[in-house]
Amino acid sequence: MRLKKPAVALATAALMTLAACGGGSGTGTDPGSENTGTIEGGNAGSGKNPDAQAPAEVPEDATEGGTFTVLTVNVPSTLDPTQAYYTDSTAILSDLVTRSLTQYAYVDGEMVLIPDMATDLGRPNEDNTEWTFTLREGLKYEDGTDVKAEDVAYAIKRSFAIEELPDGPTYQTTFFLDGDKYKGPFQDGTDYAGVEVNGNDITIKMRRPFTDMDYYASFPAFTAIPEAKDNPATYGRHPLATGPYKFADYKPGTSLTLVKNEFWDPETDPGRIQMVDGWEFKFGQDSAKLENVIINDTGEAQTTLTYDNVTASGYRSIQEDPDRLVTGTSPCTFMWFLDMTKITDINVRKAIGYAYPYRAAWKAAGEIEGVTRVPGTSILPPGTAGRVEYDPLGIKGVNTDPEKSKELLQEAGAMGYEIKFLFASDDALSVQAKDQLVNGLEAGGFKATPIASTLETIRTDRTDYDSPINVRSSGWCSDWPSGGSWFPAQWSGDLVGLEGMPNPSNFKVAEMDALQDKILDTMTPEEAAAAWGEFDKKMQTEYYPAVVTGYSGTAMIHGSKVGGMENDNVRGMPTFQRMYITE
Repeated sequence: MRLKKPAVALATAALMTLAACGGGSGTGTDPGSENTGTIEGGNAGSGKNPDAQAPAEVPEDATEGGTFTVLTVNVPSTLDPTQAYYTDSTAILSDLVTRSLTQYAYVDGEMVLIPDMATDLGRPNEDNTEWTFTLREGLKYEDGTDVKAEDVAYAIKRSFAIEELPDGPTYQTTFFLDGDKYKGPFQDGTDYAGVEVNGNDITIKMRRPFTDMDYYASFPAFTAIPEAKDNPATYGRHPLATGPYKFADYKPGTSLTLVKNEFWDPETDPGRIQMVDGWEFKFGQDSAKLENVIINDTGEAQTTLTYDNVTASGYRSIQEDPDRLVTGTSPCTFMWFLDMTKITDINVRKAIGYAYPYRAAWKAAGEIEGVTRVPGTSILPPGTAGRVEYDPLGIKGVNTDPEKSKELLQEAGAMGYEIKFLFASDDALSVQAKDQLVNGLEAGGFKATPIASTLETIRTDRTDYDSPINVRSSGWCSDWPSGGSWFPAQWSGDLVGLEGMPNPSNFKVAEMDALQDKILDTMTPEEAAAAWGEFDKKMQTEYYPAVVTGYSGTAMIHGSKVGGMENDNVRGMPTFQRMYITE
C-alpha cells in the first residue's frame, strides 16, 4: 500500500508510518534528542475475527450530531475505489464511504480483519486457487437501490483496467486467472472467467495459489460498482456510497464534504458507526497554520483533527494536553527508489545511500526522530512476518558518510553524477528538506538537481515515464503483514513498463523474478514468510535498488471534543470508522 503522499524531497511532516502496536496517547522520544529509537512491531493488522457481528458498538460517551473538520497538507491523488492505493484515499473511502468484501476494525489497540459486505472472510478451496464470498442481505447504495453480487464482480473486473485507471493495486494481475491477459471491461468486455456469480456468492479463481485473498478483499477495489452507472473518467468524483457517509461536494485538490448516507444500515455493518452528521476534509493546507488551529483548541477547532504528523514544535506544545495526541505505528518504509534503467552501476546506487543526509533531511522536514521517523535498514518494516535484520551499507540507516560516497563514485568513474528528484515547491517543509538533500548529495560528490512539483501533482509527476528524474521518493506500507504484499507488488520485473509505474526502481532481474515465482508457487505461508525476508536481504545487498530513508511512526493531533480517534496501525491514519464527538 502506498503512503499518504510520496516522500517528495523526503517528506513533509504529514507522512506515514511503520508496523504495529496500536494507537492512543503516548510520549515517544524527546524531540531533538540523539535517541534513534525503535518502533516495536505488533501484529501489523494480521489479526482476524471472522465472526464479528453487526451492529458495531457505539461508545458510551458518544453524542449524535456535529461535523468533523479534517485539515491536511496532503492531497488525495484519487477517490476512485479502483485506483485508491495511497493510505489517505483508502482510509477515507473504506472507513466512511465505500464498503468492501472485508474490512479492518479497531479492537483493543490493533486493527483486526473482519467481514464487511461479505458474511465471512471468504472460503478458499483446498489449494487456495478459488475463494468464495457470500454477499450480505440488505445492502443498499446511497440512492436506495440494492447492492448485487454482479456489482462486486464488475468492480473486480474493473480493477484490471490499469490503462484507464492507473496506480491502483495490481495483485489481480499476478494471482487471478488470466490476470496477465485480461485488460478489464473497457477493452475486453465483461466476459471474464476469473469471477463467477451464483446468487449471492462471488467466486474468484486464481492462476496460482493466493493465501491472502481475505486481506486483499478489504481494499476499496473490492467494493460494489453498478456497471450501468460507471464512467471511468468521472466515477471517482462521486463513487456511489455503500458506507455510512456519501459525497455531498468534492473539489479535487481542495476539499471533500461528506454527509450521512440514509440507506446505510448499521445492522449490516460490524465495523462502522454513524454518529456525526458530516465530515469536511480540507486538502493542501499550510502545515504550520493547521497545526496551530488544532493546538489552540477554540471553537470549531475542538472538533478538528489532522492525519498529518505533528512537527517537533507542535509535539512539544501538545505535551501540555497529551490526551489530544495519538501516537502509534504503521507497517511502512520510506525509500528513495533508484531507477536502475538510468543508474546502472551499483557503486553509484550505494554512493547515494552513503550521501543521503538522513538526520538533516528528517529535521528539515519536521520529523521527530524516534517518534515520527526511525532509522531503517531492511525494506520490510518491523512487524512483518519473516523479516531479517541486516545493514547493506553498515551505517545503521542514519550515519551519512560523504567520503565513502566519493570513494565509490571515483571507483565508478562517476564523480559529479547528476541526481534528479522531485520536491513540492508549495510546501515549506518539502522545500527545507530539498535544500538539505542538495547539500548532502553535493558533499558526497554528486550534482543535485531538484525538480519542482506541487502537492497536488507530485504523485502523477513521479510516475511519468517522460520525467527526467532518476530517483523516486516515496514509500510502501504492507497490504498485509508478509513479504507477499511487498515484492510482487513493486519489485517484480513483470511490472516494469506498466501504466502508473508500480515498479518505481524499474527493478528487473531474472534470478530475482524466478525466486519470486518459486516463493509464490511452491511454498507454504510459513515457508514463504522466511523466504521473503531472505529475498529482501539478497535484493538490497546484491543489487541495492533503493535507499531506505526510514520507518515512520504516527503522531497526530485533534481537538478536545474528538472521540474515538486512535491509530489505524494498518495505514497510520485515524480510525475514521469509529469516531464521534464527545459532550
